Amino acid sequence: MKALIKVGYACNEHCAFCHTLEIRHIDGSTKEVDAKIRRAARLGHSMVVLSGGEPTIRPELMHWARLTASLGLDFGLVTNGQMLAYPDVVDRLIANRLRYVYLSLHGGTPKVHNLMVRSDAFDNAFAAVRNLAGRGLDFSVNCVITRHNVEHLKGLVDLLLPYPDLTVKFSMVEPKGGGDKLFRHLMPRVELVAQRVHEAITYGLARAGGRGPRFTHGAIPLCLLPGLEDLFDDLKTHQYRTMIEVGERDFFPVDDKNKTHTDKCRGCALQGPCPGLYKGYEQEFGDVELRPVTGRPRSNSFNYRLEGRVAATAADRCPLLDGLGVTPWDRGRSLFVKNGARLARYRADSRDFSDGEIETIKHTLGQLYVDVSRKDAPDDFARDLVQLRRSALCEGCAEKNHCTGLFEPVLEDVFSRDDQRVRGLLAELRGDVLDVGCGEGPYAEILEPLAREGRIRYVGVDPERARIETLRARWPWAELHARTAESLAGAEDAAPDPLAGRSFDHILVLRSWNHLRDPSRALDALCDRLRPGGTLTIVDNVAFGLARSRAQTQRGESSRAELEHYRNHDAADAHALASRRALTLLDRRDVGPTTSNQWLLRYARAREQATREPATP
Repeated sequence: MKALIKVGYACNEHCAFCHTLEIRHIDGSTKEVDAKIRRAARLGHSMVVLSGGEPTIRPELMHWARLTASLGLDFGLVTNGQMLAYPDVVDRLIANRLRYVYLSLHGGTPKVHNLMVRSDAFDNAFAAVRNLAGRGLDFSVNCVITRHNVEHLKGLVDLLLPYPDLTVKFSMVEPKGGGDKLFRHLMPRVELVAQRVHEAITYGLARAGGRGPRFTHGAIPLCLLPGLEDLFDDLKTHQYRTMIEVGERDFFPVDDKNKTHTDKCRGCALQGPCPGLYKGYEQEFGDVELRPVTGRPRSNSFNYRLEGRVAATAADRCPLLDGLGVTPWDRGRSLFVKNGARLARYRADSRDFSDGEIETIKHTLGQLYVDVSRKDAPDDFARDLVQLRRSALCEGCAEKNHCTGLFEPVLEDVFSRDDQRVRGLLAELRGDVLDVGCGEGPYAEILEPLAREGRIRYVGVDPERARIETLRARWPWAELHARTAESLAGAEDAAPDPLAGRSFDHILVLRSWNHLRDPSRALDALCDRLRPGGTLTIVDNVAFGLARSRAQTQRGESSRAELEHYRNHDAADAHALASRRALTLLDRRDVGPTTSNQWLLRYARAREQATREPATP
């Protein structure tokens, strides 16, 4: 749990892409930095990392290392490495709990690196690498990529191959400070950067043969790095929680607000972990280089892992306002749960969802639950989950729309309550019914009596043949077929279509919408099978967060989901597709903070439209 403290913006190098180009004259005072180190300790961080500018040029460097160690915290540096070329400096820092170094080196030769930093700096930076390697540190070498070194990345790989305990990271230059002022001079196209980074990493992995450095990348859209998606690296993967600039009164969560996912990213299976594009880059070049990835599974939930208990304040007081602070806690990823006099703090470190997605799930949709089961994954939501809602203490608070919030359990079975609408619709079915994605066999207690009494003629389809076979043994009253919904638009293989020429009075897509590989193609097929005046009912769930113990989180994240979700659509997403068809909306139930995570859409097909006559079952 790292806290990043900017001590000032002065530097002994002159990088053209420097983030702090216009504020290099500003430094924080010794007193200010001392206070911030102590505040980091009170917030529960385990490491303080100093950055700048260049923190090692400050004469207080050893004082700050000693102060950090005296508070029981480890010490880290984000540095150009010039001062770490001196072995005695490194020795003294390690003696004061230096455990982490993030060092800049932008080329494998003096010519390339010195051009990048506009200083005669290569020899000292590489000497720092030699001094730090093999010392048991969490040690990364970061290479910022501009137009001037994009064709020279393999040279850096060759230089660092002999140092197996470090991480070599390749980062896209940020359009900030010098990177913004000299944008056209410095900024390479992201597709070229991705190509050269891919080549450099695969080259390094092959040369190292499993015995060399680790390789990572940052600020490059994952769709442009096929096969290397898991090597993404950023502040969060380095366990940074908060940071503070010179002059700021308190810490703030680290975030990715300088990056964006464009409309082209919607539906991409990599959107959750992907950093997206720098906003300044997208404004200049657009998103034409992106290659969204579809057909890969996505998680539909994430865990808030219990970090610890917090001393609660009086029942009518907010502990965040009373001392914990508002700004240090991530609005989406931090979670405080108050239950009477008890207060627990949780944290979501999931890479399956972006910061924006988690914030929407938490604050807009209100889909947070305490997992009261002992299972790896809850399978009976009504029994296993207790909903969390924003505390009444948050109402009227000036910080409500900025704060992570205070949440309390609600003892109400929202799942059974909201599902009554679905159960009521099923009980009213008459005629020919097609159930898409029936493999788990939900609602059998309603459908079976209707089928046995002849009120409905039930046909179920599911892509999992094993599930269909299991269901056949349980449901002798049903006609069942192992097929995908998309295949109903036309045979996907040589097998004959058992439903060819048949149409239905009612089509059900019950919690299987987000399992469809191609919902647009499936909708075309289903609308074609729906008789005039017939109904189409779509029910599914949005993604949700689970507050869980450490043990539950560990077991849950090591297990594998049985069914694949390809998206986490809500009612608005699904309706955007359905509304393009000849369908009339009859009912819509959206998800919100007072509902479960289940949404519903119900449509009718216009009566005057022609369709094929149904064949005799």
